[in-house]
Amino acid sequence: MVTGLAENAPMLLGGRVAQGVGAALLSPAALSIVTTTFQGAERNKALGVWAAIGGTGAAAGVLIGGALTDGPGWQWIFYVNVPVVLAALPALVPARAPQPARLDLPGALLVTAGTGSLIYGLVEAGDAGWGDAATLLPLFAAVVLYAGFAAAEHASRTPLMDLRMFTRRPVLAGAFLMLMATALLIAYFFLGSVYLQHIRDFSPMKTGLLFLPAAVATGLGAHLASRLVGRIGSRAVAVAGMAIAAAGSVPLTRLSADGGVYAGLLPGFVVASLGLGAVFVTATTTALGMVDHHEAGLASGVVNTFHEVGGSIGVAVVSTVAASGIESGALGGFTDAFTLCTVAAVTSAAVALGLVPRGKPQMSGGPHVH
Repeated sequence: MVTGLAENAPMLLGGRVAQGVGAALLSPAALSIVTTTFQGAERNKALGVWAAIGGTGAAAGVLIGGALTDGPGWQWIFYVNVPVVLAALPALVPARAPQPARLDLPGALLVTAGTGSLIYGLVEAGDAGWGDAATLLPLFAAVVLYAGFAAAEHASRTPLMDLRMFTRRPVLAGAFLMLMATALLIAYFFLGSVYLQHIRDFSPMKTGLLFLPAAVATGLGAHLASRLVGRIGSRAVAVAGMAIAAAGSVPLTRLSADGGVYAGLLPGFVVASLGLGAVFVTATTTALGMVDHHEAGLASGVVNTFHEVGGSIGVAVVSTVAASGIESGALGGFTDAFTLCTVAAVTSAAVALGLVPRGKPQMSGGPHVH
């Protein structure tokens, strides 16, 4: 509500910060509910639904946002959240409140400041260049802040994130897959929407409609992966998903100012979204299904952290590469950014081949405490 009523930039940014905090709290809670409610093969299916909703939500947001912007105005992008949240409140209130845990405030401040500094440095590189002090200083500060975060977590009795989880190969693999899949999917939607509106003069509504098939493909990829990971294993699905995403990215590197959008850009988006939908499911099932039962709650927190960070980093990096195209309407910036996405997907497939453990997620046992 505050964001929609904003009359200046500080008020707008403040509202967006509050929205980000809420989203960061809600996402791990949702995954925790899924992992504590379902067991065995049913949990794979439930995680498939969770990933499908998350992936398609990004594309649906573009469609709904376009309709609202073309209709009552951009403020309604934020107003529409209010009745949705009010309607969901009864379902979000637990029947019995859990024992409150002590907040790791130093850790929260350090990791938030480090991530903010990292993203600021990446964005600034588009304007100032990679060798400028305006870029290097925030990136250096991010390294220092992350090091401080690691030290604070090691010393804390109630750490925000148990860094020992990164010594577990399945968790590390799941975190990597979630980071790259989220970064790529959000980057595709960001670049595609700006390209269509700035280069091709599409309206917000028409742009949103074009992303509808990508939303369906994301859900389909998640559904297929939820069935395949239990049959052929996480590694094969992860590598195949990233390879499909890379194949879908190739047509996007050859965009033109007057070429056919429906014959070039749309098929690329759909294929890439299909592959990334599969990777989302593989990330969660690998991290949660290949660790000990009592560690699943911690693993879900790690995966969700990288989900939130991945979207921010993805937009920051591609906006830096495509800065010339975004500012002046030049096509070269967009094709360079999509080329980077292609290389990232190919590299991720190669990394997944060596990082994701062999075998199939078990997802056995009773509920765990998150």
